[in-house]
Amino acid sequence: MQDVGTTEKRAADRPAAEPDKEEKQTRLVQFVAGSVVIIFAFFYLQFRTPAILDVDGYYHIKWSRLLWEGLKSGQFPPPFPYLPLTTLNPQNYVDHHLLFHLLLIPFSLFGDMRIGAKIAAALFGALAVASCYWLIYRYRIRHQLIWLVALLACSAPFLYRLSMTRAQSVSVVFMVAGIYLLFERRYRWLAPLAFLYVWTYSLFVTLLVAAFIWVAVVWWSERRFDWQALAWTAVGTIAGFILNPYFPKNVRLFFEHLMMKVTAGDFATSVGAEWYPYESWYLFHSSLIAFVAMVVGYVATGRNHRSHGARAAFFLLFSTLLLIITARSRRFVEYWPPFAVLFAAFALQPLMEGARRAFASLPADVLADLQPLLDEEAEPRRRKGLFREEIVAGALFVLLLVPLGINVYGTAQTIAAEESPFEYRGGAEWLRQNVPAGEIVFNADWDDFPKLFFYDSEHRYVSGLDPTYLLDENPELSRLYENITLGREPNPAPVIRERFGARYVFTDNQEIHHAFYGNMIDSGWAEEVYADEHCTVLRILDERREPPAMPEDEEPMDDQDVPPDENG
Repeated sequence: MQDVGTTEKRAADRPAAEPDKEEKQTRLVQFVAGSVVIIFAFFYLQFRTPAILDVDGYYHIKWSRLLWEGLKSGQFPPPFPYLPLTTLNPQNYVDHHLLFHLLLIPFSLFGDMRIGAKIAAALFGALAVASCYWLIYRYRIRHQLIWLVALLACSAPFLYRLSMTRAQSVSVVFMVAGIYLLFERRYRWLAPLAFLYVWTYSLFVTLLVAAFIWVAVVWWSERRFDWQALAWTAVGTIAGFILNPYFPKNVRLFFEHLMMKVTAGDFATSVGAEWYPYESWYLFHSSLIAFVAMVVGYVATGRNHRSHGARAAFFLLFSTLLLIITARSRRFVEYWPPFAVLFAAFALQPLMEGARRAFASLPADVLADLQPLLDEEAEPRRRKGLFREEIVAGALFVLLLVPLGINVYGTAQTIAAEESPFEYRGGAEWLRQNVPAGEIVFNADWDDFPKLFFYDSEHRYVSGLDPTYLLDENPELSRLYENITLGREPNPAPVIRERFGARYVFTDNQEIHHAFYGNMIDSGWAEEVYADEHCTVLRILDERREPPAMPEDEEPMDDQDVPPDENG
């Protein structure tokens, strides 16, 4: 049985007055209407471009289609032979987004997978924001529509990254579901939630962190060690690792990811831009509402009584932690801003409900004696106070529309500038039609792999998804790959054939690879077999030919002319 003190403290963290039927209906209508607005916003952003946002989305949707084909043929999970020189080689490949890829399967069955990927991204992004808005609705936070606008206006990078066909949107939903179970103390349900989270995305560790924070907050506010929250989350997490088609390789890959990316200094090799921090000023002005929400939350939390602020204290610690890791790496900007807004909402709630709770806690006979007085004298003052509150709320709502418009417009402009989804299709189709299936193609940039894989899954590639996969599997080969692609190796063709086992080379036409292309052609060991404005395919020859004559006004490029390493 629960002790009386615990029950009282739990009740203290809930609004005292139950809403009447009219208020419930109003809040429900606002929630449904708000969800429609969220869906519209994400579809509007998604279709500002024909491209799949972020190149990894091409890999995710194509692999989901191959998963479906594997399921139909009775092969689950299917083999992944596409990056044989990396830690994702056929023997060690782990799909750490497995459940996300399964969720994408219906969208991969579109005649144009690109359209399916974009619809999935819009729906999952909208679901992530709507789940945060649902917490506002579920816990009866006052002025619900203000928090809706704040969630959509909190950060432009947040809107952009949640528009990607990637697992972060589903990850936000898992976080919100976990927080709800913690708040409701339905700890047993954390086990299946954690299990599914492990199958979905490697950021499942945030659920463990959330459970730990909640245990600490409950001890602080109630002087009680609520160990079940952490225990059930840990049980589900461990089960998610063990009851997994990739066990025990998934354990190895998780710790490799941890060692590669959780570093005090710089990364061992040039990685994707998302792993580096934003410039401070850009992060501040593009996420201004999120920063304001943090300040409001800190101030309001300091005014709350300990027994009344367990949820606010949780969001204080959780959102602060997310802010710290966002300052370290921009890829976490899809998590911190909405939880900053939730922090402000839950921190203000006890203050706004304090007067109501104090009044409702008076004995019934006292309320009965005061009722005539309240009806005659207090009601006009109460109505006047509510009117003033609504005026302030309306002004704040209108004020928040300004950053909302700026962020949505700016994000739409950024999305509209995405690179064409068809830029590598010509080169990939040439490879598929002219190169025997199963051969290794030397792709000159690791982040070209997703689009190549999208259009041509019949060949294997040297590096992809993350440059640290090649580095971790073979550091020497990784350094050689970098030297070759940046033009530091004067005679790369024989090295590519002997060390990488490739006879064909795919390169984009960006300036960073001009020196590499020049070295290939000038060596006499390679010839151009396909070229368009976006990409080039080279074939490594069996015998050396005389290189083409260099124009008299053109000088060879030395090491000092090689562009800096900007891969990713």
